[in-house]
Amino acid sequence: MMEEKTPLTGIKVLELASVLAGPSVGMFFAELGATVLKVENVTTRGDVTRNWKLPKEAADTDISGYFSCVNWGKVSFAVDLCQEEGLQIIYQLAAQCDIVLVSYKPGDAEKLKVDYPTLKQHNPRLIYSHLTGYGLKNPRAGFDAIIQAESGFTYMNGEPDGPPTKMPVALMDILAAHHLKEAILLALFQRERTGKGQYIEASLLKAGISSLANQATNWLVGEEVPQRMGSDHPNIVPYGTIFSTRDKKGIVLAVGTDKQFRELVKALGHGELGEDPRFAKNQNRVINKSLINTRLQELIGHYTRDEILQLLGQKRIPAGGVFNMQEVFEVAESGEMLLEGKYSHGMSIRGVRSVAFTTSDPMTVADLTPPPHYGEHTRQILQQWLDMDGQQINQLIKKGVVYAREDQSK
Repeated sequence: MMEEKTPLTGIKVLELASVLAGPSVGMFFAELGATVLKVENVTTRGDVTRNWKLPKEAADTDISGYFSCVNWGKVSFAVDLCQEEGLQIIYQLAAQCDIVLVSYKPGDAEKLKVDYPTLKQHNPRLIYSHLTGYGLKNPRAGFDAIIQAESGFTYMNGEPDGPPTKMPVALMDILAAHHLKEAILLALFQRERTGKGQYIEASLLKAGISSLANQATNWLVGEEVPQRMGSDHPNIVPYGTIFSTRDKKGIVLAVGTDKQFRELVKALGHGELGEDPRFAKNQNRVINKSLINTRLQELIGHYTRDEILQLLGQKRIPAGGVFNMQEVFEVAESGEMLLEGKYSHGMSIRGVRSVAFTTSDPMTVADLTPPPHYGEHTRQILQQWLDMDGQQINQLIKKGVVYAREDQSK
């Protein structure tokens, strides 16, 4: 039997980042087997997202739904970087790590004395990974909602007769995190060749702009400013448009070729529409979008969602349901993405993996522990990584240099 393996076992990550983008990179590496130390600020009592709770979430726990989305598989270490002893601890930890994740505004890492030149003195092999809002030349803090607006996404998003609309997930954070993951993996590969670490920077704004895809080139090549179109596609019809079924549920079509369009209207009992010169070619359908979409809505409205999806599935016509979150996790494939865990005090928790690929060379993702409580592993890290004894640790706790969660029953 071939032994299962996690590809990054032995890699150590020091996560000085907070909120979403940086921690999502940390969780990715934890899933691939790395040890991830989540450093949390004593003065703020940890990552701010611990308190970003929905109305129905329990008030007496520091594990919110938001925090849990990107913090599985980590250990939490709470320290005050503004105290010299706390800073020295970070230097000692950085000396043992392969990767550092930070999300400071330009200049802030230098003020805190955890910038790349400083940490590099303690570890020349360190890969220092810096997420910014706008790059190193712009000191503004990066907030996803603002960068969605300033990268063009908000202006394009929404119904034609409605206001610009922010997307319901922090997509700029997620996109920038993916760019940083790629860069870190390349840096690890290069370090294998050279033995040297390096500095990496990725910004939310550049990640957003790089993801504008055809909407960017619709302007750069076609000189047309993309407008709000709801779920419609500017270049393909019918593609992305939401149609309502007889049981008042939504479906989406993704008809990308003229042949698929002919098969669609034939399946709906009106093959003549596929020969109509107004609709036979995609560009003509784009020109006459309102006409053809109105006709398709009339035809689709005769079916329930299950009926129309079964019919179109049999004909291999790309279509899908507009699912709410409960329905998403009733889909068979979503089961492969689920994480499940339980705390020592009995609380159960579920989450979603960030690793969504498989490889032909047998590889396994790590068995992840639930998102850590604030300061849950402070004692463990000081003992195992820095060889401190109980008396030393108690002194640090007393002086407020570190915080250690002591009662594991809550």
